[in-house]
Amino acid sequence: MKLGVIGAGVVGRAVGGLAVRAGHEVMLSNSRGPETLFSLRYGLGCQVGTAEEAAAFGEVVLIAVPLSAYRSVPVAPLAGKIVIDANNYYPERDGRISALDSGEATTSGLLADHLPVSRIVKAFNAVTMHDLERDGRPTGSDGRRALPLSGDDAPAKAVVAGLYDQFGFDALDAGALNEGWRFERGTPAYCTPFTLSELEAVLAKTRRA
Repeated sequence: MKLGVIGAGVVGRAVGGLAVRAGHEVMLSNSRGPETLFSLRYGLGCQVGTAEEAAAFGEVVLIAVPLSAYRSVPVAPLAGKIVIDANNYYPERDGRISALDSGEATTSGLLADHLPVSRIVKAFNAVTMHDLERDGRPTGSDGRRALPLSGDDAPAKAVVAGLYDQFGFDALDAGALNEGWRFERGTPAYCTPFTLSELEAVLAKTRRA
């Protein structure tokens, strides 16, 4: 599979590196240009490019930019594609967003409005990248950690669940895209290790603040 990554910070590097190790082709990009990613090209064994190039390259594209920059994500090359939203809302970084503060919207909902014909899946936002790189275990392992995802497109969710499994984690489908608030920042499931059954119970009991 070809994975495009828009954003080459901690999240983009971690997911991109794991994808390379799992046998996928990866292109990383950032807002400063591919020449600034020279060392990552060789360190991770990936390709590098602009955001537009990464969007065109990927069969699946990970959005790993700060939430405040989501409107900079290219729209046309992502039409019809699976787009993984790894965003979280940090007001101290992103500024106040009233629709999120009031619970009227979710981070994935904002991205979906920006990418109306993409297949958005919320994933990779409820685990630290240190844990993502360290905690993976083979399929069927006792006590294997589970990670949540949400989305409105079942085949797209299955693809992302497959990545979770390849990286060493069980996948828990939390439902429709608008249910992604259940594992956003500040919720009990956020960056806390749970098995599949534990995570399912936690998400079921989570309520909006």
